Amino acid sequence: MSRSAHPAGPRHADVLPEGHYTAPADDLNALDPKVWAHTVGRDADGVVTVGGIAVTQLAEEYGTPAYILDEADFRDRARAWRTAFGTDADVFYAGKAFLSRAVVRWLDEEGLNLDVCSGGELATALSAGMPAERIAFHGNNKSPEEIERAVRAGVGRIVLDSFQEIVRVAHIAESLGKRQPVQIRITVGVEAHTHEFIATAHEDQKFGIPLAGGQAAEAVRRALQLDGLDVIGIHSHIGSQIFDMSGFEVAAHRVVGLLKDVRDEHGVELAEIDLGGGLGIAYTSDDDPREPHEIAKALSEIVTRECEGARLRTPRISVEPGRAIVGPTAFTLYEVGTVKPLEGLRTYVSVDGGMSDNIRTALYDAEYSVALASRTSDAEPMLVRVVGKHCESGDIVVKDAFLPGDLAPGDLITVPATGAYCRSMASNYNHAMRPPVVAVRDGAARVIVRRETEEDLLRLDVG
Repeated sequence: MSRSAHPAGPRHADVLPEGHYTAPADDLNALDPKVWAHTVGRDADGVVTVGGIAVTQLAEEYGTPAYILDEADFRDRARAWRTAFGTDADVFYAGKAFLSRAVVRWLDEEGLNLDVCSGGELATALSAGMPAERIAFHGNNKSPEEIERAVRAGVGRIVLDSFQEIVRVAHIAESLGKRQPVQIRITVGVEAHTHEFIATAHEDQKFGIPLAGGQAAEAVRRALQLDGLDVIGIHSHIGSQIFDMSGFEVAAHRVVGLLKDVRDEHGVELAEIDLGGGLGIAYTSDDDPREPHEIAKALSEIVTRECEGARLRTPRISVEPGRAIVGPTAFTLYEVGTVKPLEGLRTYVSVDGGMSDNIRTALYDAEYSVALASRTSDAEPMLVRVVGKHCESGDIVVKDAFLPGDLAPGDLITVPATGAYCRSMASNYNHAMRPPVVAVRDGAARVIVRRETEEDLLRLDVG
C-alpha cells in the first residue's frame, strides 16, 4: 500500500468524536520549541534532527524504539537551574527521573548535587564518581543495608521518613562511630494541583511525617536527642508536574511555622529547608512551565518573607528538579508498524514500543505530543491514537493527537518530553527488551544505556 492510499481516518474538517485532544496545529510539520529539546529541528529534506543528526540515521544505526537524549540540552538546563539558585542554595537532581553513570558525570561537571532513593541509585552515583557529600538519600522504607552503605559512604544527608527510620538511622550511625546529617520529611497538608497518584503532601499517603497533630514536632524532638543524628533541616515535597506556585507558598508558611516552634522549644534554628521538586514541563503545546530563574526568585521570596515574619534567619534552600531538567531533553523514536482507521472514531497507529517503554499514559493518564519524523507531509491531518504492541487494550502511548493523513507503515514518529520516568519505569512486559538511551551532542551520538537483548532476559531465568 502506498503512503497515500490507505483508508482515511477522521479529518480535521469532519465532526470529531468526543475526547481530550488539542485541535491540529496549522502546520503539522512544525515542532513547538516548548515541547522539544533545544537542538531539535528539521533538515532540508524535512527529517527531524537532533544535535545535527537526522533521526533516520539514528534509527538505522541504533534501531527503534530508542530514547534519544540531547546532551547539550541536558547540560544547558542543569546549568540554568544551578545559575538561577546561585551559591546560596542547593540544587539536587532527582535521580529517579532518569539516572545513568553518564548523567551522574554530567551533573558533577555542571555543579549539581544528586538525590537518590534506592540502593541501586546510590550504587550508580558512587560508581560514577559523584562525591558522597553531594548526595541526598530519600525513600520511605530504606533497608538497614542501604542505610549502612549510605552512612559508610558519607552521604551529605539522609531524609528521614518515619519515626522508625529516625531510630534506625541513629542506631546505624552510632554503631559506625558517625554522626549522620539528616532532614526530616514532613507532610504539610497541601495537595498540589496534579494527578491523585503523584500528589504527595496531603496526609493520606505513604510519604513523610504529618505536621498535623504535632507529629512532625515530635519527630524533630526525638531526632535532636539522638547522638547519631545531626538534624540539619526540614524537607517538604507537595507533588509533581506543578505549574502553580501557590502550593509552595502555603507549604513554606507551614514549614517555617515548624522551624519557629523548634526554635522556641529547643533554642535551635535549623539551617536548611528543602522544598522538593515537582515543577512541571511542557508535554503538549497547552502546557506553560516556568523558567528556572522565575522559580528561584519566587521560592526565595516566599521563604524570606515567611522567615522575616517569624523572626527567623532565612535557612539555606534546597530544591530537587528531576523531570524539569531531563524531561524535555529526550524523545522516543518509534517506527510505525500498522495504521488502522476506525470509521467515525479515529485511526490507530501501532508502533514498535509501547507501555514497556512509556507506562505513564496508562499509569497517570499522561498526555503527550507526537510528530512525523522521517519526512514532512502536506496531507490533511487525521485524529490518531498511538498505541504499542503489547497485549493490553490500555497500551497507549499518545491518547489523541493529529498526524498527517498519509502516515504509513515504515514511517518514523517521535514522542517528545520522554526523558523523565520513561526509561526509569520501563519494563520487560511481554518479554520486551528495554530500548537504549542514545546521547547526541555536536553531531556525534553514543549509547549511554545499551539496548537489552534476549541474552539479557535469559541470563536471569535460571529455571
